[in-house]
Amino acid sequence: MNKKLNLKNKIFIIIILSTALICVSFISPNECFASDPVLINKLRSAFEKIESYIIKVATPVAAVAVCSGALMKKFSFGDEEKIRTGRNLIKGSIFSYGLVLCTDMILSLIKTLVG
Repeated sequence: MNKKLNLKNKIFIIIILSTALICVSFISPNECFASDPVLINKLRSAFEKIESYIIKVATPVAAVAVCSGALMKKFSFGDEEKIRTGRNLIKGSIFSYGLVLCTDMILSLIKTLVG
């Protein structure tokens, strides 16, 4: 049980750090004290590409998670733990996909406010 919690915590920390890096990438070059603004523009475009890849990958992953949770509930044959696990899998995948979509929305809002 502790290994699963530690893995979940590590994944959560990775997601938070990557979101922070994406947010930092939207700082305009005039507000940074970098000697070469071209590098900042390259970093910004790289983070935008990473963000688009994350959104492209998150959609099928969420669909597979929801389907596997539904199948787990369907074929539980009355086992309460499997039903609960399937329900939690469906809720968690929908929440995670919503979080990815909200992150995209928040980053575009930050981009319009800063830039």
